[in-house]
Amino acid sequence: MARPPSRRLGLAPLAWAAAMVMVCGAARADAGQPSPTANQRCGVTAAEGASKDAPPPGMVWIPGGRFAMGSNSAYPEEAPVHEVSVHGFWMSRCDVTNRQFGEFVAATGYHTVAERDGAGSVVFIQPRDGSAGAWRFVAGANWRQPEGPGSNLQGREEHPVVHITYEDASAYADWKGEQLPTEAQWEHAARGGLQGKAYAWGDALTPKGKVMANTWQGDFPFQNTAGDGYSGTSPVASFPANGFGLFDMAGNVWQWTKTWYTPHHSSARQNDPIGPTPAESLDPRQPGVQVRVIKGGSHLCAPTYCRRYRPSARQAQDPGLGTSHLGFRTVLNPVMPAQAAVNHRPG
Repeated sequence: MARPPSRRLGLAPLAWAAAMVMVCGAARADAGQPSPTANQRCGVTAAEGASKDAPPPGMVWIPGGRFAMGSNSAYPEEAPVHEVSVHGFWMSRCDVTNRQFGEFVAATGYHTVAERDGAGSVVFIQPRDGSAGAWRFVAGANWRQPEGPGSNLQGREEHPVVHITYEDASAYADWKGEQLPTEAQWEHAARGGLQGKAYAWGDALTPKGKVMANTWQGDFPFQNTAGDGYSGTSPVASFPANGFGLFDMAGNVWQWTKTWYTPHHSSARQNDPIGPTPAESLDPRQPGVQVRVIKGGSHLCAPTYCRRYRPSARQAQDPGLGTSHLGFRTVLNPVMPAQAAVNHRPG
């Protein structure tokens, strides 16, 4: 069982804070009205089944294929570009929402890591006076109370659930009979069939002026102009889907993968890579902590500071630590990927 985040904060607070700043932060979520079409767009009422002709509820078929994973022109941890092949799989069309996670909790009585013993979680606080926002551990903050005691989910039922640790996400996936994606699966899906493009929709952040994702506009971390309509999380499916029909594969909230993190990719050609072993996991900013890969960026990633709302972007995250900008989605593997002869290992 993962230790409560409050204990983990005492291990290396400076290293932890530096790592969290690099992950772009998480602003206080707006309590905006959920999209009236979120359920329809996410396909949550789709017919039961496990074939491409009858998709599982809320999932879309991601065709297998070969793609160039990573980037040689962005952050160092995204390199080198290397050839990867994945088999087809199902993926949730949208991030898991507060409503969906609430159904899981109601059915199982599950308590998240942040709720156990009233521990709390990590929230990015944006002052109203224009001073710099900062990370704070907030006692009592959890998925039900995203900003801490006194906050709630009213009007945010269709926003992505946050303050979710890897253990919490895995518990939900197990309940659904599904899995968390590998990094390779996630990146292949995020690219939406496009090869070598900077974003999930092409090479321009806002093609012809159109906003494609929930990200930070303004001077991070001082002012968010909310030019995209949101200063925090947004209802799922509020922005255009990618080529595979997936929503929010850029911005809004970071998403867990099951892959252990190392600060660079292997250069070897790989088939269905599962990633390094736990013993190989390494993040120089969090020494002594085994970390997983998170993908997708968040609603506070900004062009002038953190451009991690790109398919190749990746960050390290302590599996036992949830935040106010971290959620997840699930996959369903018709045939579980076999361990490749050459794994995604440091090299």
